[in-house]
Amino acid sequence: MGIFNSMFGGKSDKESKPEKKSHLNWLPLTSLEQLETIKNESNTEAVLIFKHSTRCGISSMVIKQFEKLFTEEHKGLKVYYLDLLNYRNISDEVGYKFQVMHQSPQLIAVRNGVSVYDAAHYDITQTNLSRFI
Repeated sequence: MGIFNSMFGGKSDKESKPEKKSHLNWLPLTSLEQLETIKNESNTEAVLIFKHSTRCGISSMVIKQFEKLFTEEHKGLKVYYLDLLNYRNISDEVGYKFQVMHQSPQLIAVRNGVSVYDAAHYDITQTNLSRFI
């Protein structure tokens, strides 16, 4: 009850919830040409692709939980964000190029030009990100 908190010295929402710094830097995946970039980048480091449906409740919950997995240790990971509804053709090409069946939400890890890991739905939230550093 906001009015009672202010009358009796309760903390405001800003004071009680310190802002958490995000260690995830999303890279928007918006063109087919970027898939070749991802393939090339994966020769020197793991590259993650997060496929997200903005109209799906499960996908919305999973993406929030996925973001919470990131700690300072993971801040160097490259994570591409693919909006499935606006870029369906790119999603189709991701499946073809990296040989993964389409799911949503979906996390795909690419190393040396091939998918080495993929998870879907709530399994994404159990991903050990440290294995991709």
